[in-house]
This record gives sequence, structure tokens and C-alpha cells, in this order.
Amino acid sequence: MVTEAEMLALVGHRFPGGTYRIEHWENFLLTDCTGAAQLPDGLVHPIALFHVPILGVRTSITELFALGGVSGAGSVGLEGYDWEYYESLREDVPYRMEGGIVSVERRTAENGQVYDAVAFQIDLFDGDRHVARITNRWRYRRENP
Repeated sequence: MVTEAEMLALVGHRFPGGTYRIEHWENFLLTDCTGAAQLPDGLVHPIALFHVPILGVRTSITELFALGGVSGAGSVGLEGYDWEYYESLREDVPYRMEGGIVSVERRTAENGQVYDAVAFQIDLFDGDRHVARITNRWRYRRENP
């Protein structure tokens, strides 16, 4: 099992960062999968914030699993997420993204299951304008000793 100290050492880890442009086809498909109507004027559906920031900082779900020392179905759960919009997101804008791991806490669930609550935060910028921030909290499930 990954030690608590190893997990705590992840606080402050920075993702490489980069840019990402949400293209029309991607926004169309993401919106369609929610069953919602397409938004007007190239507005991006909020569902894009589930994966676009992760891609924009040049990481992946697989790499996030590896950072937490887990793999496979059922090893990670969603603790929660906060999405802050300062401006609407639009198609075909090259958003600059940066972020990293902001907190880690080893916990024990009521059923005795040990897990690490990990939060990562990613900021989206259009030029110098801060347009959005996501904070995702994941539960990395551990094998009980």
C-alpha cells in the first residue's frame, strides 16, 4: 500500500500545464451525451470541465491513477467537484491551463475502508483573464492492512 507520507508528499505537485482548444465537434458530442440542447453562439457545455482541464494541463486519468498508486476499476471514486466560472467558455479559444494537487488526507470510511482524499485544482485562462477554476476531489481506495 502507498504510505500516508508518500501521499502527503504529492501536495504541491504541479502538472506540466499547456493549452487546450475545445472544438465544435467535441462540444457538440459532449452536449449531446447529456441529452441537453446545444448552446448558442459557440458556448461550451459545462460537462467539458470533467475532462478538458485534465487534458489541458497535459496529464491523463491514467497518470492521475499512477500518482495515487492505484489502478483498475473501483480503485478511485469521486469525492466531489467545484467548478467556478468567471467567464463563459467558448469553442475554438486556446485556453491556457495550469494546476496541481492542493490537498491529501488519509481517511477511514465508516465501513473501515482506508482511502486517500486527494484534491487537484486547475485554472483556465484566456490570455491574462482567469476564466474558470476546477477543484476535483477523488477518493483513492486502499487495501486495508
